[in-house]
Amino acid sequence: MKEFERACWRCRRGMLELDIVLQRFMDHNYRQLDETGLLQFERLLALPDNDLWDLISGKQVNCDTQWRSVLELLQKS
Repeated sequence: MKEFERACWRCRRGMLELDIVLQRFMDHNYRQLDETGLLQFERLLALPDNDLWDLISGKQVNCDTQWRSVLELLQKS
């Protein structure tokens, strides 16, 4: 449970849009992630807010396959 709480804390960002999408993701998808998915999510959370939002909103094309599956889940949130 500590990992979930830590991830929730890291999802608190400076953009309201990101807060909403990331909270929905945490509520609906986080617990179903396998180890690979958890790593992908951690890498995405390491991105600056604007870069992460551009990926989620589709303003920036994801050329990196390392987080494609989690990014797709975030885009559906």
